[in-house]
Amino acid sequence: MSLAKKIAHKAEAMKGGAKETTGRATGSRRLQAEGRGDQVKGNIKQAGAKIRDAFRH
Repeated sequence: MSLAKKIAHKAEAMKGGAKETTGRATGSRRLQAEGRGDQVKGNIKQAGAKIRDAFRH
């Protein structure tokens, strides 16, 4: 997995955390849920990349 993709996956998870925090601060349930979804997607992509890397080495 390329370094750029690893960074992109981590950034997606971090963006989700920021969205969730913003949603919590503003009381927006939609933004909170969207942020949690982004976090989960980023974390799943990171986990998949780790598994692929483990089988390559």
